[in-house]
Amino acid sequence: MSTRRMTPGAPSPDAAVYVISVAAELTGLHPQTLRTYERLGLITPGRTGGGGRRYSHHDIELLRQIADLTGAGIGIEGVRRILDLQNQVAALRSRNEELAAELAATRQALRDALATRVAAAPSKLPAVRQPDIGQSVVVWRRGR
Repeated sequence: MSTRRMTPGAPSPDAAVYVISVAAELTGLHPQTLRTYERLGLITPGRTGGGGRRYSHHDIELLRQIADLTGAGIGIEGVRRILDLQNQVAALRSRNEELAAELAATRQALRDALATRVAAAPSKLPAVRQPDIGQSVVVWRRGR
């Protein structure tokens, strides 16, 4: 995930703005290679009303990553698996952040509820005492 700052008026990283020739030039790949990657499902560029491909900054970064992986000798299926795993890791990180925030909110709500209860009038419920060590508890049941 990129941490670059957006310039005012600049398109978002997901805005499909680059035509295929510009995307090919920016990535150092041949336009036919971009079409092949799309056909293989590695990338999904946006489309204009007339059907022309438009690539986003995010697409350009993904194409560069694919080029780096294939340049390192990894086959297309290996690239696909790596990209799938990266997407899974990103989704799990996001879910983990959601759960951590939910846990923190739940803990704070519990602290608030306990503070409110302590500040309120004493409870009319009987106090529960911990038994002394060595004491036994006997439970009697009626026979049927």
